[in-house]
Order: sequence, then C-alpha cells, then structure tokens
Amino acid sequence: MIRLENLTKDFVKVRAVDGLHLEVPAGQIFGFLGPNGAGKTTTIKLITGILQPTFGQIFINDIDMAEKPRYAKQYIGYVPDQPFLYDRLSAREFIEFQAQLHLIRVSEMKLRIEEIASQLDMSRWLDERIESFSQGMRQKTAMAAALIHNPRLIILDEPLVGLDPKSARIIKDVLRERAHNGSTVFLSTHILPIAQELCQRLAIINHGKLIAEGTFADLKNSGDPDLEAAFLRITEEQIQVQP
Repeated sequence: MIRLENLTKDFVKVRAVDGLHLEVPAGQIFGFLGPNGAGKTTTIKLITGILQPTFGQIFINDIDMAEKPRYAKQYIGYVPDQPFLYDRLSAREFIEFQAQLHLIRVSEMKLRIEEIASQLDMSRWLDERIESFSQGMRQKTAMAAALIHNPRLIILDEPLVGLDPKSARIIKDVLRERAHNGSTVFLSTHILPIAQELCQRLAIINHGKLIAEGTFADLKNSGDPDLEAAFLRITEEQIQVQP
C-alpha cells in the first residue's frame, strides 16, 4: 500500500529524511517509531502529499504521488498530531464537510456518520460545537472525519494523545477492525507499549535514516524485555557507530 524509494527531504541546512526505502503491505498495522526530531512527521507529511520530496518517489497503492497526487490521496485518511478543526462547527458539520470533499452522496454520508460515531462512542456529541470539546473528543472528531470515506490507508500521528483509557481502547479496536477488513494503518507514536500491542511490523528511524525494521521478535534480542528496551538499544547503537 505504501512504497518509498530513496525518499529524501532537505530543509535549510537540515536533511530531515535521508534516502528512505520502505514498503508497507495492505492489511497491516505498521508502527513508525523514532526519537524526537528523527523525521517521522516529515515523512508522514511527504506520504500524504503535504510536503514535496527533494528527491525520491512515493507510491500509494502503486500510484506515484508526484504524477497523480489527486488519485493517490483519495486512498488516504490522515489524522495529524495536532488536528485543525473548525471550532464553530458541530462535530457532525465538520465530518459532513470532509465527506463532501470526497463527493460522498448525502444519503450514504448520513449513514456513515452515524455508524462511525457509534463505533467511536461519540454519538451524543455529534451536534455539539467543537469549541466545547475536550482534547479526547477533538481527537475522536478528527478520527471520524478521516474515516468517513473508508480509506484504504489510515495514517495516524500520535492518535492516542489526550485519550482516557476507555477512549484509547475504542480507537485501538476500530483500528484493528479496519486492518482486519483490509485497510492499512500507518501509526507513528511515542507510546511504545501501544506500538508493541497493536503493530504487526515496525520501523525505527533516526536522523532521517531507517535503522531497523521488522516484527518485535525481529527487533529484540535476548536482553530486551519489551519494545521500549529494544528501541533504546537500537537508537543508542546507532549513535555509537556514527563517526
């Protein structure tokens, strides 16, 4: 579903993403990990077409993002780490706005909104203004808007920030169901126990470079009790081998 070939992004005096090669198959929850400043959010913005690469290629469902960005983006549902919502709209109005951007028919849109709101346990908040929402309810609203067109690729940057344990469980269950039904979930998070719990495969980047990829079993060694220990060891080993 995602294929990155030599993906590179330069800013002034900084190479944020450095020759990244990565493939993410359909139907997986894929964890994208790294320290602060590693290039995770920049990579996500490249994949979603928000930023343009300095060089390299991005393919979404075998569609070249550079050549056919509109066609590639129709497969994507994206929740950034700090979603922008229109505070004066209700949750329903905001989700309807997103549905209209994807040209979903009104009758189908109404059914989808009710279904997604029920799954996310936010039905009673649909007609409340977003300005009154907690951080968790704002996150649910952004999630509902990202899922309204049934995307085959769901890209999430820190999706569980601000959620209470019940809401976090709801989101995790929704993501598992989507992956079970064939969607790909590309998940970036600093909450490593969540990544270990949810993700079938993981990639770790640092200083814009891919430094490890595989299942948790592939990444850990005999001294790593959990993903956090494996992550710290791998990132520390990279620092030690750098000139």
